[in-house]
Amino acid sequence: MDMERKNSANFTYMGRSISELSVNDDSLAFSDCNSDKSGEFPASASQSRRLLLSCAADNSDDLIRQLVSDLESCSIDEQKQAAMEIRLLAKNKPENRLKIAKAGAIKPLISLISSSDSQLQEYGVTAILNLSLCDENKGLIASSGAIKPLVRALKTGTSTAKENAACALLRLSQMEENKVAIGRSGAIPLLENKIRAVQAGIMKPLVELMADFESNMVDKSAFVLSMLVTVPEAKTAVVEEAGIPVLVEIVEVGSQRQKEIAVSILLQICEDNMVYCSMVAREGAIPPLVALSQSGTHRAKQKAEALIELLRQLRSGNAAAKTSDVSV
Repeated sequence: MDMERKNSANFTYMGRSISELSVNDDSLAFSDCNSDKSGEFPASASQSRRLLLSCAADNSDDLIRQLVSDLESCSIDEQKQAAMEIRLLAKNKPENRLKIAKAGAIKPLISLISSSDSQLQEYGVTAILNLSLCDENKGLIASSGAIKPLVRALKTGTSTAKENAACALLRLSQMEENKVAIGRSGAIPLLENKIRAVQAGIMKPLVELMADFESNMVDKSAFVLSMLVTVPEAKTAVVEEAGIPVLVEIVEVGSQRQKEIAVSILLQICEDNMVYCSMVAREGAIPPLVALSQSGTHRAKQKAEALIELLRQLRSGNAAAKTSDVSV
């Protein structure tokens, strides 16, 4: 009781006072999909104290178990509160991420992502994003069926849900190097998460987000696409979803960072595929590529020059190859 009566500024956690760890704190905002920065669900004073004290406590297992139970409550408000608190526990204290997963939170959180309540969906998405920051959780998240709900959130969620769904999918797409069996039982076969994301329909919303320069999602959606397009299925999907014109437009009018990502994607799409090269050339890509090769970032210049060379090879065609053979 005495602690609860104290001024919150007198209680410190990780060198910061409780007042500094308010639910509106955005000092931990993520960069390049590292953690969430969305708005908080307003908690009562007692609930806020419970969460903040648990963050500082040595053992938050009991609280985590209760919150996981609340995720499956019949009350939407209780589900929202539980998802918000789990999300903050995972955001503010990294060691809680594995505890929360082991307590069984992942499957009920995935269920929330499919909720018709947009706010509840947003909290579910963001909690999954924060849990995915623990590499040990990524396999379980993917094998528990998170890919399709995250893609649906990317298509239909709030702007925050879309942003965090894209970041969560990016985190899961980084798993191919781990090559571990998905799921404890071993019954679920290995399947590369990038391919699963493409098969789940991620490409269409990604292209749409890249095309919407007012959404503030161009950078993140393009970054996610750049991670996916290393697999052939993703290259085919981005072309089928009319992604080439969007990428060429980004090279022409995007920010320096956006141009760098877009030209990198176009280069990956065009490598070893002259049909796709032809499509890029027909979209008028050469002038903006030439401009980028002269004024872009160092990496963008390199990618632009390489892509220009591919397009020049297309233009010269077989005649250039024959000339080269004769000269040799």
